Amino acid sequence: MANITKKVSWSSRGDESGGGERTPLLNGSEEVRYTRQLSGEGGMFHIGRLSTVDLEEDMTSDEGHHVSMSSIDGVKVCVCVFQSLDYDNSENQLFLEEERRMSFLGFKCLEISRWVICGLIGFLTGLIACCIDIAVENLAGVKYYVVKQNIEKFTEVGGLSISLILWAVLNSAFVMVGAVIVAFFEPGAAGSGIPQIKCYLNGVKIPRVVRLKTLVVKVCGVICSVAGGLAVGKEGPMIHSGAVVAAGVSQGRSTSLKKDFKIFEYFRRDTEKRDFVSAGAAAGVSAAFGAPVGTHCTTCPSAQHVPQHNMSLSTTLFSPKPRVISLSTECLVLNPVLSLCLQSVAYNLYEIPLFIVMGAAGGLLGALFNILNYWLTIFRIRYVHRPCLQVMEAMLVAAVTATVSFAMIYFSNDCQPLGPDQSEDYPLQLFCADGEYNSMATAFFNTPERSVRSLFHNPPGSYNPLTLSLFTLTYFFLACWTYGLTVSAGVFIPSLLIGAAWGRLFGILLAAITPNGSVWAVPGKYALMGAAAQLGGIVRMTLSLTVIMVEATGNVTYGLPIMLVLLTAKIVGDYFVEGLYDIHIKLQSVPFLHLEAPATSHWLTAREVMGAPVTCFNRIEKVGTIVDVLSNTSTNHNGFPVIVPVAASDDLGKICGLILRSQLIVLLKHKVFVELARSRLTQRKLQLKDFRDAYPRFPPIQSIHVSQDERECMMDLTEFMNPTPYTVPQETSLPRVFKLFRALGLRHLVVVDSENRVVGLVTRKDLARYHLGKHGLEEMQLAQT
Repeated sequence: MANITKKVSWSSRGDESGGGERTPLLNGSEEVRYTRQLSGEGGMFHIGRLSTVDLEEDMTSDEGHHVSMSSIDGVKVCVCVFQSLDYDNSENQLFLEEERRMSFLGFKCLEISRWVICGLIGFLTGLIACCIDIAVENLAGVKYYVVKQNIEKFTEVGGLSISLILWAVLNSAFVMVGAVIVAFFEPGAAGSGIPQIKCYLNGVKIPRVVRLKTLVVKVCGVICSVAGGLAVGKEGPMIHSGAVVAAGVSQGRSTSLKKDFKIFEYFRRDTEKRDFVSAGAAAGVSAAFGAPVGTHCTTCPSAQHVPQHNMSLSTTLFSPKPRVISLSTECLVLNPVLSLCLQSVAYNLYEIPLFIVMGAAGGLLGALFNILNYWLTIFRIRYVHRPCLQVMEAMLVAAVTATVSFAMIYFSNDCQPLGPDQSEDYPLQLFCADGEYNSMATAFFNTPERSVRSLFHNPPGSYNPLTLSLFTLTYFFLACWTYGLTVSAGVFIPSLLIGAAWGRLFGILLAAITPNGSVWAVPGKYALMGAAAQLGGIVRMTLSLTVIMVEATGNVTYGLPIMLVLLTAKIVGDYFVEGLYDIHIKLQSVPFLHLEAPATSHWLTAREVMGAPVTCFNRIEKVGTIVDVLSNTSTNHNGFPVIVPVAASDDLGKICGLILRSQLIVLLKHKVFVELARSRLTQRKLQLKDFRDAYPRFPPIQSIHVSQDERECMMDLTEFMNPTPYTVPQETSLPRVFKLFRALGLRHLVVVDSENRVVGLVTRKDLARYHLGKHGLEEMQLAQT
């Protein structure tokens, strides 16, 4: 084995053992010490907001990863080991032999298998969406029916406080169940799941994100959250559910249930699995919104050529393989949320400036929403980090939501006639006259999806301006408080509901202040634009969201104004703060790579960003050396260049391949040693099946027993290493390195000198620490292992 030592600039926590040098950050703000040793992707690191990172204590997670407590803006953040996925196939001799042996018919069978898997993904995702819809509608219907009967009973005789308590208790009970199963059984099921899937498709391995247990908890949790009356939606969790379904179906087995169906074994690698996960996410979008074309825009094959703001789930490249357009899910899903009957209602060109103004308002409100939620999340990280506290907070939010809703309905005097064509699901008369219902109850005393539809569809005059104003203000803060709770919930529907409310209010005020008010007498149109503006201002989606909303409305006429609204909302919102998903990705310390390197980073070269020294292996390496390197918990490297020594006195060697930790572990498990080749202990010749059987949960090195005699054996890596790894000269600019790393979905990029000798290695964390800030190019601090 050869160790190659090279010092590089590294803004990080100083080495406690001493040594290292001091170097300023790129913005010159402060000096920190650097000491770095890296030989492959892996290790613990943290991305913060240019704040001092200080390790406090160490612990070990249940996944076996190393976890530490670091500081961001004075807040302790739990940072675990985020590793990359191997999206680049290792074209070793085993892989090439298998591909060459495969006949044309075999390749056709694989293509048919891909389509079969995609069909199963679409069907199962749609089935899950149906179950969620049916369960939510029935549970929420029973709850609202019971509360409605109780309110009607006590309206005349007094004692409405009993109705309030009943409503709050029912909400808290549902939410308690949803929070308990998430907090105590599967924390990975919290939230919408979109940030996690976005990171997965970007190439980051998020622990437990596509497990069967996560799917079960996600489905049950979102049913309880929505039925519990929280300001949440079920659309985001549907997308996550589709991704989990795809990850499981495409592998033909369940590692959680320890059941192997012996099918689809060819697809048991990260490259293939990623494609199916993207298809599952697309199926989830189709199931949630009934927009099959919009799903293709969400995860399009040519995504690497689309600006980042046009991508909703991922900023990664996809190969043009079968995608789920998921007609089955569109047929199975019930009541698309955005279905508007506006085909006969057109907009006028002079309304375009008004729509742009609404987009700007959505950007401002979205930025305010994101900023408030960011600081609230920081507060939760600091104080609400125990499962019991998380459950209590969720129940508190549920009770407060019920109390606020009841108070708004109780004090509202907006009474509307209950006509024969009214479509209210749970109309409350309360203190209104006979034949009338409380309009405020239409917005609050309903599931969020039904409230959105009422704001879109109800005729003019269904709401007065005061009702809409109070509802917008109240629901805005409730939704901001709710997103980030330890429950399964999404932000799509609350965003649409807030935007639809102030958009309809905008149309009412516009009609009131103009002489010819009848020109603006289409409240559903402005509700649609407001919904698009608010959602775009929060999540910063443009192209995919435009297509989804156009499909859902069933009217392509509104494509142009919706696009203008979303673009304006994104431009205005980005001036103040990032999108909500990007904020939460950064708070989770995920090394997310955007499409392009920072614009002012051309002066940086691979020499300055690479990791060194690099732990390398010889083509024929001693088993004991390999075991010692893999057992070194202080490095936890995952990729090792294979070199040919140039001279005995020279530590540098010419690269001849690259081998992964997972491959070495399989080789050690099967004891593929050179000295045993001529003995009776010879193992059978390994095939790719042996590596696929161990995927994705490769055994830890500690579980593999190697005797003292076996440690003296040698291991020939020639057949198993990738003989053609990607390399770059050390003078290559950072944008070029970034583009190569990003476009090819690499995990390791070897840096060589003019004689093709290994001098460094570039991994995801080396690139993720650079970003363009307010003061130019900034180097974010990473917690050191």
